[in-house]
Amino acid sequence: MRILKSLFLSAFVALFLASCSSTQKVLTLPNFDAPVSITPKKQALTEEEEKFWSHADLMKDSVAGMSLAKAYQFLEGKKATPVIVAIADSGVDIEHEDLKDVLWTNPKEIKGNNLDDDKNGYIDDIHGWNFLGNAAGKIINADQLEITRLVKKGREKFGDKKAEDISENDKAAFEAYQKLEEEYRLTISQKEFEIQDMEQTQNNLERLKAVFEDVRKFAGKEKLRVSDLDSLKPTSLLMITQIETLKKILENGATEDDLIKYLNDVKEYKTELVKAMKGYDLDLNDRANLGDNLYDINDKFYGNNNVIGDKDLENHGTHVAGIVAASRDNNKGAKGVANTVKIMTVRVVPDGDEHDKDVALGIRYAVDNGAKIINTSFGKRFSPNKEWVFDAITYAAKNDVLIVNAAGNDGKDIDIRETYPNDSKDLKTEFADNVITIGASSLFYNEELVADFSNYGKINVDVFAPGVDIYSTVPKNEYEPLSGTSMAAPSTSGVAALIRSYYPNLTAKEVKYILMNSGVKIDFKVIKPGSQTEENPAGDLVPFADLSVSGRLVNAYNALQLADYLSRKKQ
Repeated sequence: MRILKSLFLSAFVALFLASCSSTQKVLTLPNFDAPVSITPKKQALTEEEEKFWSHADLMKDSVAGMSLAKAYQFLEGKKATPVIVAIADSGVDIEHEDLKDVLWTNPKEIKGNNLDDDKNGYIDDIHGWNFLGNAAGKIINADQLEITRLVKKGREKFGDKKAEDISENDKAAFEAYQKLEEEYRLTISQKEFEIQDMEQTQNNLERLKAVFEDVRKFAGKEKLRVSDLDSLKPTSLLMITQIETLKKILENGATEDDLIKYLNDVKEYKTELVKAMKGYDLDLNDRANLGDNLYDINDKFYGNNNVIGDKDLENHGTHVAGIVAASRDNNKGAKGVANTVKIMTVRVVPDGDEHDKDVALGIRYAVDNGAKIINTSFGKRFSPNKEWVFDAITYAAKNDVLIVNAAGNDGKDIDIRETYPNDSKDLKTEFADNVITIGASSLFYNEELVADFSNYGKINVDVFAPGVDIYSTVPKNEYEPLSGTSMAAPSTSGVAALIRSYYPNLTAKEVKYILMNSGVKIDFKVIKPGSQTEENPAGDLVPFADLSVSGRLVNAYNALQLADYLSRKKQ
């Protein structure tokens, strides 16, 4: 069982206060156990409301946001200490108009002198470090998935050998390799079929788009209605068929704009699928050409200070950074959750699976350079050197650093299906108390509250936070909404940063407990992620409380109230 599973708020507070002075005046503990009863918002959101729904207040706006305006009202007049948040990710556009003023700058390093001024082993690490590169300035973007690396190693070791050819000592490894090989081949077949299906769908939509264009030209109208079609007098069989096709589409409530949007979505998804197939390429070896030994954790000093990566290819880390800390008062496109943050960039995530060595050293780099929060919006199913990451997490715990981790986007129960990084070596027991794992929620305060893609787990997911259509920064001074537990984690990191900024006497462990115990308690059923299929389009309804340890949604206002209470008790 995870630590908090048996540690309810009252018990935690009792233990917490036992170590505090008994001479303090009595303070009232806020009550966060009463579920919120509201009528979900029915009318469409304005463009501005859509952009910042995750900041909204549930009671005031009927949207399942984090009550950020109330949080800042609560903080008025209070003094803040800037906090460093490390974005361990694909890279951050440090030149972005909404991020350039919130960057961490290494005070011990002199920019551009090509010297390791602070003697930490990393030359000119002004705003962080890129572990996906080498000293010559080379960077990589694409990399294999971990299953591909493992299959490649297995093929190199076992080749075409049969089970009867394997020695007793190698049997277990051979059987594990065979299972991976089978999954690898099956997954590739499924992905290829999905790409073909998207291509067919795209072709069909392109034909429908052409039908709209032909009928519009025949009718001499820019916008078509059913009444317009009824008045037409076609003479060719082709035009008669095209008009009837469009009538059925329009009568069902769809429009040409809907068609174009769907077509663009299909194209984008197909592009993502094709791009993802690179991860299964057994011959992809850009990382191997960098020169460091991937399987020697003591080979530490590699990479370079290009923390942006390739602006044309990577937007994930920039989006994550903006959710946490995009400037709130510069009248630019986005608004971060926290106003007292300095963003440190630790580039460890390629387009593919991250390497355990990079993650472990990236965590240690962030800790050693003063980060109090590390956001890890990434994950993978296999981790051959997970002990290196476990050791780094323990190192962060010893140095009072909170790690905010994305639960993953497979719609799976991660109490059963392993995902890395994590804070449990057996899927049951935490080995550290400084990691909080975040599932993704939507704006809907009803059965659609949980994002359909979000991983969940009564043991291994701690709390949920906004992660659907979150508007934030992307490279080249652009902005867009993205969805994922990758967005829910920085939403939570931002709240954690507010707590650590305004209440610096609270530890990482205490901040984790605050985030989990102060959230909005949900007492209704939601659609279980991954349960909606063609055979079961409605999905399965389950208690929200069964999907995480806390059964709550992160709420900034509540968290700051509890932080204030506990902080004053410690003084």
